[in-house]
Amino acid sequence: MKETFFQKLQRVKIGDLGHIFLFLLALPAALVYRLFRRDLWLVCDNKNEARDNGYWFFKYLCEQCPEQDAVYAISKRSPDYRKVKQLGRTVRYGSLRHWVLYLAARVNISSQKGGKPNAAVCYFLEVKGLIKNTRVFLQHGIIKDDMDWLHYENTKMRLFVTSTEREYKFLCEKFGYPEGSIIKTGLCRFDNLHSFTVKPRQLLLMPTWRSWIAAPTSASKEIEDVSDFRSTGYFRSWNAFLKSGRLARLLEENDLTLIFYPHRDMQRFLSYFELGSDRIVKASWPGYDVQELLKESAFLITDYSSIAMDFAYMKKPLTYYQFDYDDFRRGQYSEGYFSYEKDGFGPVCYDLDELIAELKKAVTENFAEPELYLKRQEAFFDLCDDKNCERTYKCIKELL
Repeated sequence: MKETFFQKLQRVKIGDLGHIFLFLLALPAALVYRLFRRDLWLVCDNKNEARDNGYWFFKYLCEQCPEQDAVYAISKRSPDYRKVKQLGRTVRYGSLRHWVLYLAARVNISSQKGGKPNAAVCYFLEVKGLIKNTRVFLQHGIIKDDMDWLHYENTKMRLFVTSTEREYKFLCEKFGYPEGSIIKTGLCRFDNLHSFTVKPRQLLLMPTWRSWIAAPTSASKEIEDVSDFRSTGYFRSWNAFLKSGRLARLLEENDLTLIFYPHRDMQRFLSYFELGSDRIVKASWPGYDVQELLKESAFLITDYSSIAMDFAYMKKPLTYYQFDYDDFRRGQYSEGYFSYEKDGFGPVCYDLDELIAELKKAVTENFAEPELYLKRQEAFFDLCDDKNCERTYKCIKELL
């Protein structure tokens, strides 16, 4: 759903305005600072995390390219702060020093479009051409939908990482980036998906977010009433599954555990959900690491989340539950090149009965990956090695 300027304005917070003054203070300092650190690379994921492509790329730099001047931006309150601090230099996310480094850096590298001292202020400065810096987008997942907010006119990114040939071609054709800006190197975090131990009785339920619920604007009412989370289709459908007696019996009879970990933008609603079995675990951030859950789980249930790509990359079975497909397409992402029915890595379910039936079938088959989906995985992932960080590093060096 393409947002109007007014709807974007509704997301601006009072605290964002204070960053205008930090920018003005940092600007002259950055001009001087740049003279002394001419090849500074500033890296981040989001404010409170070091678990995505930014972290894995920074780890690669610190361990394989120690001569590179690199700094990672993260909140000191983050549970991941110490982990990053042990690797290399850090800066407090959103601080005046972060602004100075952001303006002085030769290149800014992030897995998040909003990976900068302040997303609202930087968006205005960058897209309007008031500051011209070199930014590399490591991505948060493999793109399969037409996300207009990542089109060139809305980002002005210098390099944009993709991971597969189909994704690469789709972005080149649809997203409006200058020739050479889209690169196919693979997601940095995929380097860590080649060695893992599966817990054979652990299932993972990881649905993605709904933008009209997680960050409501005046446009949300065009999809549904979000004034009470319990009335949303998202809550009613997932809650019905979690408290289902049929699910409870399936888990009990087969000695299974189900980990429920919703998208980080939906985590604040976790307490609303009711569980029908003590074999279901509500997993909250930061106590659980997404990548570790993906690596150790035997089977995945999701909806539209791109983490299904990570799971399929490891050649593990999954199923999609898409009870609100039309609303999702209308309210969040327009359809791209990827059809879940024709290209997906598991069966697509549209109601609770179908989902329970597919889960029973997977249990009966001992979570073996069907040949159909193995062939789709092999055809889709044309890059499948532990050289993603290395390729990304070389592309950035070539750019600079």
